[in-house]
Amino acid sequence: MIVAFLPCRLGSQRVPDKNIRSFAGIEGGLLKIKLDQLSNSKRIDKIVVSSNDPRVIDFAYKYRDSRVTIDERPDYLGRSSTTTDELINYVPSIISEGHVLWTHVTSPFLSGNDYNRIIERYFEALSCGYDSLMTVLRIQGFIWNKKEPISYSCNELKWPMTQNISPLFEVNSGAFVSSINNYKKFNDRIGENPFLLEQEKSKSIDIDWPEDFELAEKLFNVYKSF
Repeated sequence: MIVAFLPCRLGSQRVPDKNIRSFAGIEGGLLKIKLDQLSNSKRIDKIVVSSNDPRVIDFAYKYRDSRVTIDERPDYLGRSSTTTDELINYVPSIISEGHVLWTHVTSPFLSGNDYNRIIERYFEALSCGYDSLMTVLRIQGFIWNKKEPISYSCNELKWPMTQNISPLFEVNSGAFVSSINNYKKFNDRIGENPFLLEQEKSKSIDIDWPEDFELAEKLFNVYKSF
């Protein structure tokens, strides 16, 4: 069983009401887009919307897919101070079996087919010795901290060709897939040996700041026109 877990807490601070506000002219915004995408995946058996926002809960209750269930999350798990670790530890109390696909409304460019592919690659990865999966963006360029490069060494070449730089991988929060047993064992949404599934840059867009929201709206409208 594959259970999609979709957390949508009340009171986003950086992007107010980002879960439910109108996005690219779509009422229901990012929440509707994400529910449509998850519903278009036939590999997902159940969709759990976890929220303490009455508007999110009301929208989810009215959604047309019978696979959608609502977890009215306690307020202490929906504060701005709530950590992801706390929410991870909560998941086994509402999902008792199978595999969890944790995703976010803030990744609006993942389609139903993308979720199908993620799930397929997850099970392939399990057969190859991995114990979980997370989506990532490959970064292959001149990456520095405040003092020095961390993706290459100036002792070798001060400015190497980017194709010769060893890649790094940014977790893009598109999807984390792991068994509920791993949640219980590791208190994490991945295991000890996750498979890193690379995604193209557009599908790696994660809306975390107001400018991200505005840029994603513009891109979404462009994609809709094709």
